[in-house]
Amino acid sequence: MEPQHPLVREVHPELAAELIALLEEEGEHELAVRSRDLRLVARCGCHDDFCQSFMTEPHPDGQPYGLGHRCVPLSPSTGMIVLDVLDGRIVYVEVLDRAPLRDARLHRPG
Repeated sequence: MEPQHPLVREVHPELAAELIALLEEEGEHELAVRSRDLRLVARCGCHDDFCQSFMTEPHPDGQPYGLGHRCVPLSPSTGMIVLDVLDGRIVYVEVLDRAPLRDARLHRPG
């Protein structure tokens, strides 16, 4: 059996809580609920120092998202967060120009 990808709320709890709050502020209640179970599938491979974006579901092999896709820009206090939503599911989270995210699993007290 293939191991599951970690939940974003376990890896980056502050970001997960912020996503929920920002989505609620935007009136995106269904996405706020669904965001609680986002998984960290893969980090962006661009290697730009201002980018901490990640996939929450596998991307269709070399294909654009197509019909059913929309972007949801959020208004964080710093930087930018933009969600790619496909058929009501958050499939990608763009996190730009923000302080580095820390992996909470690596910084738990002994």
